[in-house]
Amino acid sequence: MKTDIMRKNETEVAVIYSDEPLITDIQSALDLAMTVKHETGCTNIALNKDAVTDGFFILSTCLAGEILQKFVNYGIRFAIYGDFSKYTDGWLF
Repeated sequence: MKTDIMRKNETEVAVIYSDEPLITDIQSALDLAMTVKHETGCTNIALNKDAVTDGFFILSTCLAGEILQKFVNYGIRFAIYGDFSKYTDGWLF
């Protein structure tokens, strides 16, 4: 896991890159968010797509909704960046 802090207009974002899934379930998502918040002070987190399990993008699993609700409750702003072109069968809709 590599973490860079980007600053622009008085906003800090922890940009995280990992080749392995860091978020596989709700607990791993909370652990990651709290670790980043503790180590960097950032509540804005951007994570590459490969660091998130594919189940997150299958909306019928409800994993995305549950994780995002926890992040809202803890004041974490979250974004995923990367190439989403392989998801052509409607998973993201």
